[in-house]
Amino acid sequence: MLGTRVFGGAVGALRIPTYRRYFLGQFIASIGRWMYRMSIGWLAWDLTHSTVWLGAVAFADLVPTAVLTIFAGAMADRFGIMRLIRINLVLVLSLAGLLGALVLANLVTVEILLVVAFLAGSAESLGQPARLAIVNALVSRHDLSSAIALGSASFNASRIVGPSIAGLIIIWTGAGVVMLLCALAFAYFLFAIRNIHLEEGRKPPAKGDSLLRDTLAGFVYVANHRGIRFVMILLTATSLLVRPVIELLPSIADKVFQAGPTGLSMMLSAIGVGAVSASLVLARRGQTKGLTKLLVWSTFGTGLCVAAALQAPNINVAAVAFCCMGVCMLCGNVSAQTLVQNAVSSDMRARVLGLFIVFGHGLPALGALVQGWLATFLGLPMAVGGSAVLMLSFWFWALFAQRRMMGELEGPGGE
Repeated sequence: MLGTRVFGGAVGALRIPTYRRYFLGQFIASIGRWMYRMSIGWLAWDLTHSTVWLGAVAFADLVPTAVLTIFAGAMADRFGIMRLIRINLVLVLSLAGLLGALVLANLVTVEILLVVAFLAGSAESLGQPARLAIVNALVSRHDLSSAIALGSASFNASRIVGPSIAGLIIIWTGAGVVMLLCALAFAYFLFAIRNIHLEEGRKPPAKGDSLLRDTLAGFVYVANHRGIRFVMILLTATSLLVRPVIELLPSIADKVFQAGPTGLSMMLSAIGVGAVSASLVLARRGQTKGLTKLLVWSTFGTGLCVAAALQAPNINVAAVAFCCMGVCMLCGNVSAQTLVQNAVSSDMRARVLGLFIVFGHGLPALGALVQGWLATFLGLPMAVGGSAVLMLSFWFWALFAQRRMMGELEGPGGE
């Protein structure tokens, strides 16, 4: 009873043994992913001191999400969620170990970094739709919103823990050791899910059906569903205009605030503190009603906080702004994912979630590349802060459209 009063709806999801085991393994792997992301960003900056190369490595790491994840959703619907998750983990732990060995042997160059970043991003994109879709298979519909918020809480707690650990290890021993620890984190997740088996009801595709046809069906479904289309438009705007700031943080820490890896770790951790706080509140809330309005206002808040951070007089003030950005960004992400999971039909779930990842997590690669290039002419505060201000025009459109979308997104939804 005490746990229910304190943690609200989050307790129901954590009482399920299979979900609890998956949750813990995913949390450890998320720590590894954030350690990897900080380290590869710092390696790119340390090797080149170029915002263009920094944006290019971020682009190589994330662009597969904008392309391959589209097909990965259809593959998950065809071949099974758990199979793709396991393949994903084997690939990423192998690549993290390879990069760690190259760094320790002093053989890494920015070109090698670019190739490994692309391969690792490709491997990650394979498992992302499956990792979102599996939540619906592990918990009941009643616990879905809380389980998604808990997943976001673990992801954003790892945003605090991962960069903090990585920053200290980089200072003490270097990025090579960080990469090896990332590989161990992925190996632990693979071990944790070894006995999870789902009744997924897979069947062979009908004659004449192809992976491309299945993928295109996902696009058509999103285009024809007014509520999900609304969510995807907001995700696209956020991803292109404000989300790329995270990929550009190594340059912001060094060029704008002269704070190096310590400042980078501080700002990433500040985003994580805000995000994990918001996700725990949403997990306790445990309901879908009101999430459309929360999504719209979080869009406004994210843009405002990014613009404020880039105009901050020092890194401490910037960290506060990034912490508030973490709150807004998390509220938007959890709201969007819960609304999509609630509204989508079960036979289209992985494909639509694949597109969700593309719009929400893949497009920042393009945004980082463009903003990194613009920063060479305009400076980082103008390039990144100006994009954040532009984001507010999308919020203004969504503000007037939200009422029409509530019924389609917050109602009983697809089964």
